Amino acid sequence: MEFRILGPVEARHDGTVLPLAGAKIHTVLTALLLARGRVVSDSRLSEFLWGWSPPTTMNAQIYTYISRLRKQFGDGIDIARCQPGYALDAGASWIDSVEYDRLDRLGREALEARHFEKASTLLAAALELWRGTPFASTTEFLCETVVPQWEEAWSTTLGCRIEADLALGRHHELIAELTRLVAEHPLNERLRAQLMTALYRASRQGDALSVYRQGRSVLREELGIDPGPALREVHRQVLDGSSELGLQRWPRTQPGPVSGVTVGAAATMLPPDVSHFTGHALPLSEVVYELRGAAHLRHSGQQHPVVITGMPGSGKSALAVRAAHLLRGQFADGQLYADLGRADGSRRDPHAVLQDFLHVLGVPAHAVPGSVAERVQLYRGLLTDRRVLVVLDDVVDAAQVAPLLPTGARSRAILTSRTPTVLDGAFRLIRLHPLSTGEALALLSAVAGPERVASEPAAADSLAELCDRSPLALRICASRLAEEPGMRVAELLSRLLPAERRLDELRHGGLDVRAGLRSSYATLPTASRQTLHRLTVLPRSDFSAADTELPGAGEWGAEEALEVLADARLIDVTGVGVDHRLVYRLPSLVRLFAQEQEQGWGQAQAQDRGARVQEPTRGV
Repeated sequence: MEFRILGPVEARHDGTVLPLAGAKIHTVLTALLLARGRVVSDSRLSEFLWGWSPPTTMNAQIYTYISRLRKQFGDGIDIARCQPGYALDAGASWIDSVEYDRLDRLGREALEARHFEKASTLLAAALELWRGTPFASTTEFLCETVVPQWEEAWSTTLGCRIEADLALGRHHELIAELTRLVAEHPLNERLRAQLMTALYRASRQGDALSVYRQGRSVLREELGIDPGPALREVHRQVLDGSSELGLQRWPRTQPGPVSGVTVGAAATMLPPDVSHFTGHALPLSEVVYELRGAAHLRHSGQQHPVVITGMPGSGKSALAVRAAHLLRGQFADGQLYADLGRADGSRRDPHAVLQDFLHVLGVPAHAVPGSVAERVQLYRGLLTDRRVLVVLDDVVDAAQVAPLLPTGARSRAILTSRTPTVLDGAFRLIRLHPLSTGEALALLSAVAGPERVASEPAAADSLAELCDRSPLALRICASRLAEEPGMRVAELLSRLLPAERRLDELRHGGLDVRAGLRSSYATLPTASRQTLHRLTVLPRSDFSAADTELPGAGEWGAEEALEVLADARLIDVTGVGVDHRLVYRLPSLVRLFAQEQEQGWGQAQAQDRGARVQEPTRGV
């Protein structure tokens, strides 16, 4: 079998194209091939097929596409059901994306070893595998997610091939190609530097300087920045008439000085790893795979950040910190961390965060610029050639996080946010749901001790349900049991059973369920607060907009208020009802908190605790 996805998706058997009609079946095949034997979850396939609006028959339709593929491929290709999704074993099949990666890797290795003829041949062969825009016959949802990084990979391969050709003295032949490429990609500083090099070596120094001036003008107009250090170095060499202007390594192998600042040792800002991390195994593997794979491929250009979202207390911060510690070997030049939120729902200023980052990166206090724009330029310049992981916890909005995202080829970012819909640009979204019953009991056992939980299985099950299987609430309960060896699980359960006491019991040390809910509640508009209060009197935990209409607001007003609550992760979307309206669910702990806010009897207690307990520790 042959599979071709670097262009329109095709499957061939003995030279004959198999009939795989339709964008959706092409999408499922492409997703399985890109995973290279790993499991692709149903939720991931759903995102590729339908984006944010999957049908209620999602699982049945995915199974239908898998069945069609199995029928076409026969016994030669194995597509196995592996919870929570599917995995494709291609066996000895030829896949153009795999062959591209192999040729690209060998070509770069030859370039590093200065075997320029071999590098040029291998990299040219890799580029010949491309038949246009990759995955061209798949859905827009897959293309928006995957195509940009592959186009950046193509650009990097092209740049490396041009480097090899420059080293072989082929500058005259390259000028026409590079002139066209720079016109198509005016913001690509690497291509511009290579065109300047080719022109200079062809005794066209004036034209090379003109190319630089045009690039500087475009960068200032489009991005508000000046050319980077590597392009400025080529410009200086052209001005000096340097005899050393030849092969330009891009990115540079070792980090160097930027604006007079020397990069220091590896920066480490991560909080301590979460002890007894339990649950969310699949989301953790998705985060690690997404970032580790990109680090190995070393694609050029900005990589999309990974955004972890979920309800207050769902374990977003713990998952991000855990993943960052697992990836420390992949990002050996440092790990930066910043908590961008506050307990009252307000945002932390990126101006101050940039100052912290620059200090850790080795910039002395006197060399830190005053304006945000200057700090951003210095910060990104320092990360250009480094492999750094940036963790931004509790992101509030796009304006806050945009200056902090790395743009280098080898650095990546993990974000946590309760409202990822406010973020700009493309990102890989990881949603956290309540733990399964097994995961909830495993967390209790890991912290409190397996014998105590196993000796009272019924009480442990009930305790997990009272906590909504929330990692934060469960960790609080487990920590209390661990600190009081004489307390039985049933005794703690009895303390949580009275609804009016439950949120008071769910706090321990710096961990506080009510505090996390309060920070989300504080950002809600008045209409959404009123809707949340109305939800607390509904007889069922599942509801639609028709059940929650406010006087004078109408159904559309209710729907809008519910969307705000869902974006704040205070209610869950569980599906679509028979009337085609979205169906939501109100978790029990959110219901108790909302009742407190409406009745006022818990508000004074919450304010008193807020005075004694600052922001909750980000351990979950």
